[in-house]
Amino acid sequence: MEEENLEQEPVKQEDIAEVGETISIVRGEYKGKKAEVLIIRENSVIVRIGNHPSTGEPIKTVVNHKNYKRK
Repeated sequence: MEEENLEQEPVKQEDIAEVGETISIVRGEYKGKKAEVLIIRENSVIVRIGNHPSTGEPIKTVVNHKNYKRK
């Protein structure tokens, strides 16, 4: 069985989301979810996916720039 080449092209500056923008996650635990960008880091963004149903607290996660698409 051949190994797949998982390396991707470097992320271009214009592909990086802005604070407040809605993105679509394309890899990982939250694949297919839409999220709001809260903070931009060098290699990733911190996003809010939604609110916890019982406590109302925001559900946040970190997503690498390679693992989301801008809307």
